[in-house]
Amino acid sequence: MLDNVWIGIILFTATSFMVGLSGAMVPGPMLTVTISDSLKKGVTAGPKIVFGHIIAEFSLILLIFAGLGWLIGSGTAIFVIGAIGGIIMVFMGFQMARSSATIQDLQENGESIKDYGPILNGILTSVSNPYFFIWWATIGWAFMLKGIELAGILGVIGFLIGHWCSDLGWFSTVSFFTTKGSNIMKDSHYKIIMSVSGIFLMALGVYFVISSCVV
Repeated sequence: MLDNVWIGIILFTATSFMVGLSGAMVPGPMLTVTISDSLKKGVTAGPKIVFGHIIAEFSLILLIFAGLGWLIGSGTAIFVIGAIGGIIMVFMGFQMARSSATIQDLQENGESIKDYGPILNGILTSVSNPYFFIWWATIGWAFMLKGIELAGILGVIGFLIGHWCSDLGWFSTVSFFTTKGSNIMKDSHYKIIMSVSGIFLMALGVYFVISSCVV
């Protein structure tokens, strides 16, 4: 029979999964890039993008544990990250929207816009999003502290497993259905999806630049 500590860890992991899922399902740059990369690379694009996202998150966690959490959440950092990140998003969105590739091009060479690869795209869409840093400097850090209070390092591991499983589950699902839909998709449909995704990413980038300037 499991003791109270392990029951607490399991419940904490499940809670972390639900909190992570609620965040992952909110439309954002990762969702946009997952859809575009899935059309190019297939069903593996989603997990690869999440892997890049995990690399970015793990690096940030190390910085927080090193004592830089206050710096990451500072007004100056929010301004710099928001401005630079917003510009990166505008550039990536522009590349998507201006793509002239056809579905046949995708099938032949797997590329439609300037191709950084799903893993690097996962890293770029993470570090270019100022709310990524804000979330980890506040909510994410609070969850890790709660995990430490609950069961030490096992609590932190439980939180990370739940959080990362939510990202992997959601974006893998998006990638799967996007890939399946591409089998019946025409060039006109593909162009509309890429244009809308690109415009959305550019708009999000402009919003991040503007919002960072008024912090």
